[in-house]
Amino acid sequence: MRVLLLSAYEAVSHRYWAQSLMAEIDDVSWTLLSLPPRHFSWRIRGNPLSWWLKEYETLSESYDVVLATSMVDVATLIGLFPHLGRARKIVYFHENQFAYPESQQKMPRNEAKVVNLYAALAADTLVFNTAYNWDSFFDGARRFLKKMPENLPAAKPLERLRQRAKVLPVPIMPLIDTPQTNAHPRRIIWNHRWEYDKNPEDFFAVLFKLSEQEIPFELAVLGQRFRDVPAIFDEAEERLAAQTICWGPQPERAYQALLNGGGIVVSTTWHEFQGLAIMEAAQRGAIPLVPDRLCFPELYPSNYRFDGTQEGLYQRLHAWLTDPNSQPVLLNTQQWQWPEWRRAYRALLMGH
Repeated sequence: MRVLLLSAYEAVSHRYWAQSLMAEIDDVSWTLLSLPPRHFSWRIRGNPLSWWLKEYETLSESYDVVLATSMVDVATLIGLFPHLGRARKIVYFHENQFAYPESQQKMPRNEAKVVNLYAALAADTLVFNTAYNWDSFFDGARRFLKKMPENLPAAKPLERLRQRAKVLPVPIMPLIDTPQTNAHPRRIIWNHRWEYDKNPEDFFAVLFKLSEQEIPFELAVLGQRFRDVPAIFDEAEERLAAQTICWGPQPERAYQALLNGGGIVVSTTWHEFQGLAIMEAAQRGAIPLVPDRLCFPELYPSNYRFDGTQEGLYQRLHAWLTDPNSQPVLLNTQQWQWPEWRRAYRALLMGH
């Protein structure tokens, strides 16, 4: 079987999924085409043109399956290379643009939403990493289509798409000989992108309050940093210097070593469709503390969630830091790992 794997905006989680998928399903012939995760507006609208200019010969070959992320404009690509339409087409939604919070500095992402829709319409099978992603895509698409000037009926076309859809998470790789232990229960970990949608303001506001009250904790701020960083990070770097053991992105080995020490991995995000960073930290012994919204209720029991407010986060962290014995037990992450999902992914590729 020949599979063309297309990743139009190869963010960290997208690359992790593609590389682990090719490693775990190793009895098919993979061809991977990817584009760097920058210049979002150009990338999501122009990916067929980029590949047409750079990978014409590769795209002119025959494949049994075309597996594309949702940022790939599959419909346009098939228009440019009609023979690809004869392959089985699968679109994997790591996220969907209908549930992505709009930045105050950016125009609404109507182009990106249309690309998501065209990709879904061109696919034989749609795959979402969580039920939340599935629900928010179809709810958002329905609202979006109602805004069209012609006021066209959307219910039946969307129902046809629902019948082609399924949920398969991005699995995480099992650990080898790494004991899961929470050796540092007062270590607080931030390992998310340094961007507005991850809501760092709430996170740091709570830590400022805990620091002022002299509640003991140590802080590891990790994650992916970009050119434009929310101003709160500069303020936090100065105000929380005494508690900070690490500030900024780390090499992979150093990153894993910090996670192996355990702690509390916190999310305050307004945008999450699965959250690999939290899963990986939990796998290595950190206690997850996540808001009661988005994808989290389907992934984490209630004792690992707070109500989503600053006060709710403060109350939970204050309790866990002043009495580490009040923290819940380490989370069993086996259900997220590749051995649990290898058969389902193989069936997906085989069309079963």
